[in-house]
Amino acid sequence: MSGSSRAFLLRPKWIAFHVLVFVAIALMISLAFWQLRRLDARRAFNDTVTERIDQAPVPFDDLLPEAIAEPTAVEWRQVTVSGDYLADQIVWFNRSQDGLAGSNVLTALVDGQSTVVINRGFVVLGDDVPDAPSGAVEVLGRIRVPQGRQLGELTDNTDGPLSEVRRVDLERLDAQLPGELAPVYLDLIGSIPNITASDPVPVPPPTLDEGPHLSYAVQWFIFSTAVLLGWVLAIRRSIATRERKLAAGLTDAADEQTSSDSPTSTDVASTTTTT
Repeated sequence: MSGSSRAFLLRPKWIAFHVLVFVAIALMISLAFWQLRRLDARRAFNDTVTERIDQAPVPFDDLLPEAIAEPTAVEWRQVTVSGDYLADQIVWFNRSQDGLAGSNVLTALVDGQSTVVINRGFVVLGDDVPDAPSGAVEVLGRIRVPQGRQLGELTDNTDGPLSEVRRVDLERLDAQLPGELAPVYLDLIGSIPNITASDPVPVPPPTLDEGPHLSYAVQWFIFSTAVLLGWVLAIRRSIATRERKLAAGLTDAADEQTSSDSPTSTDVASTTTTT
């Protein structure tokens, strides 16, 4: 290829075309590595949950000091706790389980001077919330950390006791519950007396798969490669077209036609088709 047949690639419109292509490629590669970082985080989460769930249950009081110091350090551990349920329950609405919309039922379990909130499970939207068992109960549950309000989320009522909540905010619930409230809550797994068909359905443990992150990363790498190949083909086609015109003695006409010195609609379409 002669230098004159490639000089048009440094014209302003072509430079803008080059910049656009490489910015798009850089963005796609960045998104691919972002998905790979999310995959690493998901794998680390799965390993943590598996390790903690596989440990034998221990009395809740044994882990309470650690839960007070660093709640996330004991999340997903299985514990046992005994006490009496309070009659007043709290509905955690806008939940879903097994493809159904509904609510979770939060019930405080009191043992002497200490209180822990138990997520007794899921109730389908429209169904009545069943009463908690009366008398002494023994609960097996998974430790969960409370949720704070995130930016853009709606706020629960700030005045008076709550009967419905958007999240498990234990600091907000502390004022309406007796005793010293534990800084974590429990997802119910089992209890004595046994869970019956009329009780809420216990919340299952999290799904421990890797999600779609790897496939998304591969797709972004493929997209970036396709754009690069399309850019190369568009340049080669434009150079070949110009060389044919030069060989035919149409140099002067080619130099005066601005459209021939910039990416044509055919070139852009070729890039898009390749992508």
